[in-house]
Amino acid sequence: MSSEENPQNSGMPPETPQSSAPDGDIRALNTKIKEESAFTDLIRSEMEKVIVGQHDMIDKLMIALLANGHILLEGVPGLAKTLAIKALSGCISVDFSRLQFTPDLLPADVVGTMIYNPKTQDFSVKQGPIFANFVLADEINRAPAKVQSALLEAMQERQVTIGGQTFSLPEPFLVLATQNPIEQEGTYPLPEAQTDRFMLKVVLTYPKRDEEKLIIRNNVSKTPFPKPKPAVSAAEVVRARETVKEVYMDEKIERYIVDLVYATRTPEDYKLKELKELISFGASPRAGISMALAAKAFAFMNHRGFVVPEDVRAVCPDVMRHRIGLTYEAEAENVTVEDVIDKVLNAVEVP
Repeated sequence: MSSEENPQNSGMPPETPQSSAPDGDIRALNTKIKEESAFTDLIRSEMEKVIVGQHDMIDKLMIALLANGHILLEGVPGLAKTLAIKALSGCISVDFSRLQFTPDLLPADVVGTMIYNPKTQDFSVKQGPIFANFVLADEINRAPAKVQSALLEAMQERQVTIGGQTFSLPEPFLVLATQNPIEQEGTYPLPEAQTDRFMLKVVLTYPKRDEEKLIIRNNVSKTPFPKPKPAVSAAEVVRARETVKEVYMDEKIERYIVDLVYATRTPEDYKLKELKELISFGASPRAGISMALAAKAFAFMNHRGFVVPEDVRAVCPDVMRHRIGLTYEAEAENVTVEDVIDKVLNAVEVP
């Protein structure tokens, strides 16, 4: 059989009776994706002018943007978390706001409040900093639960209610929240149900030696610090989100995603009996939804009109990391969530 007759040999996703995709449709979709995803390379190159290293963070930010999700970054201070979201907003020419979360912050400081005007003897709405396209929630775990819930409600519903009036948030809308893992005093850790609202949780590491040398050189140089140039409009990003949903996902890939999620709930069904006593709760249904959308966005960024298993494996750790609970036995044995995810990825059969 020739490669044209067999889509698997030609690099195209195989057909299935339940979810068939003719080769012609896939090729037409590939052409469309290549044209409409060209701006992702421009965004990446513009951001890399400002941010040294942290390529994975840049990719995950773009995945969250394209998949209409939100992202939680965890890392020690100084790893360019704030700079990254500022650079991304500069590449798209959208409104950016920063919220420094502190223990005395109030929900009104985030969403806005009603202001009394003595001249008109009436109340008017003053919108808060949440009304921006890109919102940086810096050190989100330093604010009490009431403030966290106000932000997360806006993330989920994409709207805010102030004084009985409901206001829609602008599009595109992206929340990048950060938390510092090394300081626990004066913090209010996000409950599992709230972290589940984030599509991705990315853990940042220190830069490499060569990268750190370049960071120092750039920051002490007389040359003005580079600024990213607009590479795409907000309307184009919104349109790209719809195109991402068109990326073809074979039923075998869907089953693979479901198996990865179920392996965290019933590990004994996947020859992972050793994990049963280590996992207190498995990934939620949002994990499967987020993994599918993130895999499609990853394929879009790689200018492909179809999802392959490697796309799923690339996004799985960041989708699952904050959706799996560990038992005391796991902590006693120094087993981490990353260890559990690695075992699941190695055990579940790849289509």
